[in-house]
Amino acid sequence: MPVKDLDAIDCNILNMLQEDARISNVDLSEKVHLSPSPCLRRVRRLESEGMIRAYVTLLDPAEVGLPVSVFVQVSLERQVDDALENFEREIVARPEVMECYLMTGDSDYLLRVVAPDLEAFQRFLLEHLTRIPGVASIKSSFALKQVSYRTALPLGHLNDAR
Repeated sequence: MPVKDLDAIDCNILNMLQEDARISNVDLSEKVHLSPSPCLRRVRRLESEGMIRAYVTLLDPAEVGLPVSVFVQVSLERQVDDALENFEREIVARPEVMECYLMTGDSDYLLRVVAPDLEAFQRFLLEHLTRIPGVASIKSSFALKQVSYRTALPLGHLNDAR
C-alpha cells in the first residue's frame, strides 16, 4: 500500500501530535516552523486523508483498576467467512478486549484482554469467550510486567523514502 505524499513538515506534525495530541495549534506551528493557519490546514488535511485517525487520552490501566493483562490465543473449528465474521462481531462487542488480530500460525486470533483481577478474567473466559460458536481452543498467557509500550508509530521510513 503506497504511503500518501508527505513532506518533512507533515512528518514533523505527525510526530509532534503523537507525542502530545493536546498541543495547541500555535505551539505546534512554532515547533514545525510554520505560521498557525498553514499548520492548521495541514493538520485538517492529514485528518481528512485518514492519516490522523483519532485523538485519545491514554490511561494507566493499574491506576484505573485494570492491572491484569492477558494475551489470549484463540483457534476456531473452521476458518470460513461466517465463522470469522461471527467471532469478530462478538469480540468487538467486549469492552475488555483491547486488541484483536487475525493471525497466521498456530492460532487464528490473538487478543489482549484487561481485567481488574483473575476472577473477572475467568468470568470473561467462561461467560463470553468460550460461548462464542466455533471456538475450538483457547490459550491464555498472563503478562507479568510491561517492559515496553508505545503508541507512537515510528515514521523514520517516510523520510528515508524521499
